[in-house]
Amino acid sequence: MRVALLTTVLTLIMHATLSAQTAAGLHYLVRQPTVSSAKPPVLIMLHGVGSNEGDLFSFAERIPGEYVVISARAPNTLGAGSYAWYDVDFSTGKPVYNFEQAEQSRTTLITFIEEIKSKYTIDPARVYLCGFSQGAIMAYSVALTRPDRVRGIAAMSGRLLEEVKPRITRSAQLQELSILITHGTQDATLPVHYAREADAYLRTIGIAPTLKTYPEGHTISTAMLADLLAWLE
Repeated sequence: MRVALLTTVLTLIMHATLSAQTAAGLHYLVRQPTVSSAKPPVLIMLHGVGSNEGDLFSFAERIPGEYVVISARAPNTLGAGSYAWYDVDFSTGKPVYNFEQAEQSRTTLITFIEEIKSKYTIDPARVYLCGFSQGAIMAYSVALTRPDRVRGIAAMSGRLLEEVKPRITRSAQLQELSILITHGTQDATLPVHYAREADAYLRTIGIAPTLKTYPEGHTISTAMLADLLAWLE
């Protein structure tokens, strides 16, 4: 789902670097910090199904200036400018998805994070993921299985896959994860019960997420973005 006008995206791309394909197989956009620091934190953005790396990057200029901001393109091509982390079918009224593809994307993102740490001067202890919809699902999957690689996630209008739960790494680092969950109460694509169920489950494994809901559909509203920025601060 698009979250800003195309003109805004194009303006940002002019001031970003579009990398060649990484060893992990992902293209991405990057905004360097506008505030100088020796080891800046990094925010990795993960778009939803049918979108691309330019989508969430459309509000990169709003992200606090000390961050390196990276927006990754999912590996599975659906069409021109349209990508997904895995195939999903909503025709039955509930998401039916290809878990093998989801698992492959999870491992690819873990490798991608390590490549980013090697390529850029960042603080490896301050890696954050921000995902919308399917991107939020991937953020959950990566952070909960490899909390040694991620400090926190913002899961926007997503869900936690049941198949991921047995793979969750129980450790002190897991309990130190910072998690923001935002979701619209009128979301007809991924209903808000997914956010509430994720919040409840995470508390059973020692994580205390912040859950915020809004009178919105499957989108990123102004209020959601404001809460994301406050969380990053």
